[in-house]
Amino acid sequence: MKRLVQLKHPKHGRRVAVVNGDELQIVGTVNSIYELASQAIEQKKSLSQTISSAPLVETLDYDSIYFGKSEWRLLPAFDHPDEPSRCLVTGTGLTHKKSAENRQAMHAAQPTAISDSMRMYQWGVEGGRPAAEKIGVQPEWFYKGCGTILRAHGEPLDIPSFANDGGDEAEVAGVYVIDPQGIPRRIGFVLGNEFSDHVMEEKNYLFLAHSKLRACAIGPELIVDGNFEDARGTIRIERGGKIFWSQPFHTGENNMSHTIANLEHHHFKYSEHRRPGDAHIHFFGADVFSFGEKIKLEDGDVMEIELAGFGRPLRNPIKIDRSPPELVSVQTI
Repeated sequence: MKRLVQLKHPKHGRRVAVVNGDELQIVGTVNSIYELASQAIEQKKSLSQTISSAPLVETLDYDSIYFGKSEWRLLPAFDHPDEPSRCLVTGTGLTHKKSAENRQAMHAAQPTAISDSMRMYQWGVEGGRPAAEKIGVQPEWFYKGCGTILRAHGEPLDIPSFANDGGDEAEVAGVYVIDPQGIPRRIGFVLGNEFSDHVMEEKNYLFLAHSKLRACAIGPELIVDGNFEDARGTIRIERGGKIFWSQPFHTGENNMSHTIANLEHHHFKYSEHRRPGDAHIHFFGADVFSFGEKIKLEDGDVMEIELAGFGRPLRNPIKIDRSPPELVSVQTI
């Protein structure tokens, strides 16, 4: 397993580095993991082989960068470096039982009634893990935005003025590039905070699409050749420098109602999701989130997500825009 980060320096620009303990070793002259993956595809090598054969040209202190004490700063662990609009950020929900139970509590007309959300989760339990070479039931799917919504470790996640709320969603996402033949190539996995407006969603499940159109964070590290069968972690909310709320969470294929292959099929079955050169970040669903325990996040709260095997924790503060919402008017040409 290899772990990669993306970095930026005011003078030296963008670079990719391999994580080696408390050090970051810069890989050649490539400016993005996207470029590194493109080289691997062109050379018909695995990404691990391409990394291993590239020169390591400089060693940096990881601590100083991670804690924001260096001119180097961490970028989102994957993106489309030249055209952010060609990075599609999406996800699937109701893949974990606790998430489905939270949705059930939001939307069931009566405590004993089965909501559409719980019914969809049950469909996944019954048909989301098909035999090899078979197609299973399709999951819930949502669109978050393009690459401009991505935030790095340490960057704030904004709650816009028109939002009702903003809440943590500790997840893992798959990252992909579409090769010249239109074949999706998985680069690896990345820790993420999918971040959603649960208050808006709670009002009516038809507002789910609106509630997902928010910034999200990924990183700090991208995992190449990693294991995603059974991943155990912890999510924490810090307020005033102290832990305000904390919960363990479980993810990975063994803890999900769908296989990764089934989720990937139902995302990439659409030809418009297989355009050569496009990048994709696809969230696989959350196990727990603080809103499920009636926690309301406040300005300055810090969300920290730690997952064994996925490198250093991802930390992002909350930033709330309290200005009045402004009307957006369309003008005729």
